Order: sequence, then C-alpha cells, then structure tokens
Amino acid sequence: MRQRHEFGPVWNEESRILILGSFPSVKSREQGFYYGHPQNRFWRLLALLLEEKLPQSIEEKKQFLLQHRIALWDVIESCEIVGSSDSSIRDAVVNDFCDILKNSQIQQIFVNGNKAAQLYEKYASLQTGRGVKCLPSTSPANAAYSLERLAEKWSCILKDL
Repeated sequence: MRQRHEFGPVWNEESRILILGSFPSVKSREQGFYYGHPQNRFWRLLALLLEEKLPQSIEEKKQFLLQHRIALWDVIESCEIVGSSDSSIRDAVVNDFCDILKNSQIQQIFVNGNKAAQLYEKYASLQTGRGVKCLPSTSPANAAYSLERLAEKWSCILKDL
C-alpha cells in the first residue's frame, strides 16, 4: 500500500545537524510525529546524550530538537511499504532537501540506520551533493545495540552541535 509522509521536517535557520530516518513507522504515522513507537530509543538516546529530561509531547520534542540545533526528517516522502518494514520499501519518492540545506546552518547529515543510508545514497545524494554519516538504528529491531552502546556510537553528533 502506498503511504505518504504526512508530517514535515523539524528545523530552523539555527539547525546545525540533520538527522534522517528512512520513513515513519506505523506508530509514527498514527501519532503524526517521528519515532512514535514506544520501544524506539531515539528520544531516550538524545535525552541521554544531551543530558536533558525526556521530552513527552510532540511540542516538547520539537522544542527539544530546535533548542539543540537539531533538524529531523526522513529520506522518503512516499513509498510502497508493508507495515513498518524498511526492507519492504519500494517505489520510493525522496524528500526535497534543498530548502532546509540552503536556509540553515547544517554542518553534517546523519542517518539513523543502514536502510536510511542506502535510501539516501540511492535517492538523495546527487540532489544534495553531501555525504552522510551512518549511525546504528535506534529501532527496537536493532537488538544488538543496547542504549549505552547506541550512546557511544551516537555521541559523535555532539561535536557538530
């Protein structure tokens, strides 16, 4: 079934890093915001790295990101997908990153997981002219990484903030 990304990016002119996922999960699509699955460790990980309390509401999450100069979006604008399975993504249409990259201070683009990296390379790298740094996925499907191990790998984002 064809799905569209129904919520926009979070960013402003002060944003210094851009974190890209692949495409919103079913739970994220239901909630209307990024990393909505309760087992996804994205928000817990950022709160740990930035030594902040865990944001709860969508508005708190947006403010949390902007306060720390983090932009957040996904590589894919629409695609055929089965449930939340990144491996099932077909017939993808990429988001247009020109506005965000031209009108912010993005120094580095990070991708959340290997599938996001593959999708970015396939669909977006020519458009942006920028490479990405691939970080381990915060998805609960990535059981090989504990929160502490994710924090070790993701701590590299701090130098660009």
